[in-house]
Amino acid sequence: MLEVRNIFKTYGEGGARTAALRNVSFNVPDGDFVAITGPSGSGKSTLLNIVGCLDTPSSGEVWWDGRRIDHLSEGDLVDFRRKTVAYVFQQYHLIPSLNALENVVMPLTFAGTGGEGALERGLEMLRKVGLEKRARHRPGQLSGGEQQRVAIARALISGPSLVLADEPTGNVDHKAGEGIMRLFHDLNYGGRTILMVTHNPELAEQARRVIVMNDGELIDERRCQ
Repeated sequence: MLEVRNIFKTYGEGGARTAALRNVSFNVPDGDFVAITGPSGSGKSTLLNIVGCLDTPSSGEVWWDGRRIDHLSEGDLVDFRRKTVAYVFQQYHLIPSLNALENVVMPLTFAGTGGEGALERGLEMLRKVGLEKRARHRPGQLSGGEQQRVAIARALISGPSLVLADEPTGNVDHKAGEGIMRLFHDLNYGGRTILMVTHNPELAEQARRVIVMNDGELIDERRCQ
């Protein structure tokens, strides 16, 4: 279970101090699919970054499966990111000089766990996102939706339990966005916990649960399915 406890996040000092998050608390049971929505500047992405240990809270705590993760040591942080959490961003962050398959297996290469079978594992991930026939294409030869699916395959190759997605359909057209959402549902039905940020209320309603934020505060929470 993911537990977010009384999170505050402030930037700046003195009169220039700005509160990005104000006393945010919620739980996400294993296997849930939660969307965080709200207007621009409401703190959605800041919250997601704190949950994913890409940023630290000014106060409060984040727990995953009974372990506090917001102040992990550098070594434990690397281990957590590699083994437990997957990040999917609005920007695909693919390496232009590498083909789709090489981009997908890159996390294994960095972790030193590539070895034999890495390419086969990468191809299997591309099959799961429907892109096995595009394995040798570079990012510039792929559509926006295809690039996002490559990014998702890359995020999932290490077998994470928690998927954090920040506006994952923001840079693709409507049809590609629908395909990406179907993929997230398949991942969720397969047991992965998903926390997704979106400004689109229609996309948010496709999750199992919706958290609504405004001005750094959690103002509503409801179950959709």
